[in-house]
Amino acid sequence: SIFPIPPDIILILMVISNRAKSWIYAIICTVSSVLGGIIGYLIGAFFFGTIGVFILETYNLIDNFDEIKNYYYKYGIWIVLIGGLTPFPYKLITISSGFFSLSLPIFILMSFVSRGTRFFIVTLLLWYFGPSIKVYIEKHLSKLTILFLLLLIAGFLLIKLL
Repeated sequence: SIFPIPPDIILILMVISNRAKSWIYAIICTVSSVLGGIIGYLIGAFFFGTIGVFILETYNLIDNFDEIKNYYYKYGIWIVLIGGLTPFPYKLITISSGFFSLSLPIFILMSFVSRGTRFFIVTLLLWYFGPSIKVYIEKHLSKLTILFLLLLIAGFLLIKLL
């Protein structure tokens, strides 16, 4: 919840340095991110007025917190799912989830799905293409995330139609 470096950067470096352990790194990154997310959730639920505000102010995220308040009650599950896939600050998502009392089991499930998907896609690309894809991922992560999100939504719509 307070680690200042995005986990993607560390994951990229570790996978490039040892491709044989790529999948172990993706699992560790996913589990660690979700555990950190649970800590953020608990900060939001129980310590928002002290620790939560401090963390959000430290990262200049306090203004964003007020913006999502109205949408959180209505779309909380989707915010966690989509927010965990995108470069949007996950710290804000976790603290908000606790503060707005999103179901903890739902939060954990959506965090595993979104963070795991994100980290395993990065790992898959690095494992398959090697170090040459690193620059491409770093440069186009936002576009790749949006593309994946659109494909994910299309998949859900297709399943609903069937």
